[in-house]
Amino acid sequence: MPCHIPSTLRFPPAMGEASPGRRGAAVLPRNCCSHRGITSHHAELAGCKMTLTTTPGAGVTQAFFCLLLCVPWGSSCPPSCQCTERAGAKAVLCSSRHLEEIPKDIPKDAVFLKLDANSITRIPSNAFRHLSHLEELDLSRNAIEKIDRAAFKGVAAGLRTLDLSSNRIRSIPKEALLALNAKLRLANNPWHCECALQEVLWEARLDPDSVQDITCHTAPREEYVGKPLLQVLDAGVNFCSVRQRTTDVAMFITMFGWFAMVIVYVICYVRHNREDSCKQVDYLKSLPSAQGHAETTSTAL
Repeated sequence: MPCHIPSTLRFPPAMGEASPGRRGAAVLPRNCCSHRGITSHHAELAGCKMTLTTTPGAGVTQAFFCLLLCVPWGSSCPPSCQCTERAGAKAVLCSSRHLEEIPKDIPKDAVFLKLDANSITRIPSNAFRHLSHLEELDLSRNAIEKIDRAAFKGVAAGLRTLDLSSNRIRSIPKEALLALNAKLRLANNPWHCECALQEVLWEARLDPDSVQDITCHTAPREEYVGKPLLQVLDAGVNFCSVRQRTTDVAMFITMFGWFAMVIVYVICYVRHNREDSCKQVDYLKSLPSAQGHAETTSTAL
């Protein structure tokens, strides 16, 4: 915020300085830190320094206090963004700034945050955790492909609007969105229609004006591709039941495989024991004949 020096503000003069007004006081120059329409704190501070260096007769004490008042003790604005006020609340505008990731130094008191029309590809966990006052978040027209489960942790309670339209999102963890009370815009993404997206459509607060533009870019069946997800669901399709049926089939196949292995093992075990029994019987049958042959030999002798 630009700093203004009131005309009545006075500080003790530096040693050896003369006071132009009341004795024992020094009036700060009115042109120090005057507002010139600068929107960046860094630019404002630089302008103040220039005023100090070009003002003739400014003492050390005046320079110190003037510079002190120009330092942005509050939240600063990211260099690639513009910070302003909208309806008395902090608005951070970072639209069309060729950003590839979410800025780290967004003011904590930001209420409106526009990051649209950039090249952001991912929303990591806790990306907005420090923005407890955030109410509107615009991430549309980026290149977002991945959203972590805890991407919006810390702003779920106060966020009222979240725009993720016109990105490259194919799937999204339902935990990332179902914890939000915000109105969601998810249109114009290459969605893969599945159970998680269906649950988001059923349980989340979607913007009614854009819900028809949530279309299936890919789907378990080719006939659903290119159709609005809402239209597919209205036709009686349940992607969650399809997933459950697929899981049941996989479990059945697994159980059948184990059962077949047990049967094969039992058959092999029985066959092996039968062969051993046959060998033992043949051996026993051969014993009496050998003993009779021995008795005949002894008689002959």
